[in-house]
Amino acid sequence: MKLEAYLTELSQEKRQTLLGRDTEDSLHQAFSHKRVVHAGLIGEAIMPARQQQVWQAAMHQPADLSNQHAVYIHIPFCQTRCLYCGFYQNASRQEVEDAYVDDLLAEIEAEADSIQLRETPIKAVFIGGGTPTSLSAENASRLLDAIQRSFSLVSDCEVTLEGRVHDLVPEKIEAWLSHGVNRISLGVQSFDTVLRQRVGRIDSREEVLKRLELLKSYDVTVIVDLIYGLPGQTMEIWMDDVKTLALADVDGMDLYQLNVFPNGPLDKAVANGSVPPCATIAEQADMYVAARDYLLDSGVERLSLCHFRRSKRERSLYNTLAKTGAVVYPFGCGAGGNFGGLTFMQLRELKAYHAAMAKGEKPLMMLARQVEPKLKQATDNIIADLEKGFVDFRRLSMLDCRLEELDLLLTLWQQRGLMTEDLGVYRLTKAGEFWYISLTQSLVEVAQVVMKDKEKPLSLPAWMPPAMREKIMAKMAES
Repeated sequence: MKLEAYLTELSQEKRQTLLGRDTEDSLHQAFSHKRVVHAGLIGEAIMPARQQQVWQAAMHQPADLSNQHAVYIHIPFCQTRCLYCGFYQNASRQEVEDAYVDDLLAEIEAEADSIQLRETPIKAVFIGGGTPTSLSAENASRLLDAIQRSFSLVSDCEVTLEGRVHDLVPEKIEAWLSHGVNRISLGVQSFDTVLRQRVGRIDSREEVLKRLELLKSYDVTVIVDLIYGLPGQTMEIWMDDVKTLALADVDGMDLYQLNVFPNGPLDKAVANGSVPPCATIAEQADMYVAARDYLLDSGVERLSLCHFRRSKRERSLYNTLAKTGAVVYPFGCGAGGNFGGLTFMQLRELKAYHAAMAKGEKPLMMLARQVEPKLKQATDNIIADLEKGFVDFRRLSMLDCRLEELDLLLTLWQQRGLMTEDLGVYRLTKAGEFWYISLTQSLVEVAQVVMKDKEKPLSLPAWMPPAMREKIMAKMAES
């Protein structure tokens, strides 16, 4: 289907959702809202009756060693529930935690010796949640030992433990590091005491800095997450948080835009007046730009649009792999990942997860086939590039001539101040950076539309210099 014809057939509302608004104020008004939390496409769903069979068949296939591989492990417990969080599942209780870790180790050990995983090199392990640091030192050690024993971790494998500052005590820190953790990612969200306690965080600013100082006394990479747009968070409070990162002397930092989930705890709290309103989308845009400019002007290196590093020891390897089409093997209640042409999510309820494990089944909630390989390659390229602030239209055109039609969108967004173009590479402006997740989702959706057409014969794009065109045509003639 020709892209222009497809867009013409859309209603005005759907076209605006896809393309954004025609506005002179692109930073604040390019889209009415953030389109998705994570950009991507899902292929054909596999019916529940066939999921176990399809899963087992995939596990009996050798791993694709032309790709890179990571492991994601989910810990679905938190001591408290933060208002903004969409990932909370269960309150942490020792007997429930013990039983869960038993199931989790059984899941890992059942698959570690499979044809798919046996001797497959694992470059990164990410233990996320929930709050993985809420695990007792004993259970954390059990899990980490199982990871070291069960997977073929490469010599410089990045092993990340996600958690909260309140768990930074010597007994736990020493258990983590002595059993293989070399990177700790902490959800600080804000250093402001009032703001922290308003959204459900426990420790004061002073306590946060004190515990970060303790952690930095150990040999481990430390990452801090901050959120902009929280209820009652002003620009002054936000920039004080960003500047406080310098005092904390951490290796890396993530700056995340607040997501308000409909009918979630934060949405309800704002509606009933128990907390102040959250920042508007326009105020969030200003917060992003202010922090971005401050960090770059301070000489902080940017690894992606929302992730920065102050130290070369921070690689952000798992996040990079997950955004560039690497295989991710997931384990645990609520985990998600992909391999063997499949994308899946695991059961989110502890009782259902335990029941599946008791029956010797993979605890699947959703299983789908990925989109066809060439579309997946295009999607992976788009997502990976836009994470770093650009679209390489030249590479997309060479991958598949049908993708040349994406120039219609890219040129439109250039005219609207979201991108600039130079020799076929479209780079995001500051406004484009703020809206990048919406741009990414729209671009992969349009790529799917244009690639439904019958594949066109190879042609060379107009932007290509004559000398390059002649060289490629000569090679084509030789072959």
